Amino acid sequence: MLQVERITGHIGEDSTIDNILLTSRRYPFAGAAKYISESFSDAPIHIHSDAISVMETGDFYSTWANRYDSDMPSTNCKPLSQGDNFDLGDGNIVAISLPGHCPDGMGFFEQERGILVTGAILPRADNPTRWDMPGGSLPELITSFKTIYDLTPNSIVPARGPAIKGQERIEEVLNQHLNFFEECEENSGQSPRSWPRPARTAYFLVSDPPWPLQEKETSNGSK
Repeated sequence: MLQVERITGHIGEDSTIDNILLTSRRYPFAGAAKYISESFSDAPIHIHSDAISVMETGDFYSTWANRYDSDMPSTNCKPLSQGDNFDLGDGNIVAISLPGHCPDGMGFFEQERGILVTGAILPRADNPTRWDMPGGSLPELITSFKTIYDLTPNSIVPARGPAIKGQERIEEVLNQHLNFFEECEENSGQSPRSWPRPARTAYFLVSDPPWPLQEKETSNGSK
């Protein structure tokens, strides 16, 4: 699969993977975990404890695999909890519980460099996540964004699109998302009716008018 080719291209053909850390049960984030694990000597897969049984049974509903007209592979995982640490050799990753998009949402914070991987809770700087999917919770989403704010990361790697860099820009993005969620909470948990209806497989919303996107995609050869 393309994911394995991309990983091999980054780490080299003679390298291996020690652990696979999943940000949620959703199919775009977890659907290929079993195949990737098997391709790298059965590397252990870690996911929030709330999603262990979902992954083992291959639940195609709450993972949203059915939305992609696909089965969810039965995948054995190890439980992941708030505060779990993973050694990188030259750094350390801490697991951060970030529910809201789904109850098992996790982020991963590399403290030394201030890099946060968010998963589906922050799809892209200009795209807020959805909370109307199985297990979603708008109040938990608001709390999770306050958690991200308190971490004061230097760089955020969202689910899709380019990284969000610099504390001033990160604060701007977080405030826009958080203010939006709080307004939706005041509106009985509903997003604006003027916004486009999400696509069948979309785990994010598209704003109308569009939110500003300052981040730019760069190719591997770009400096």
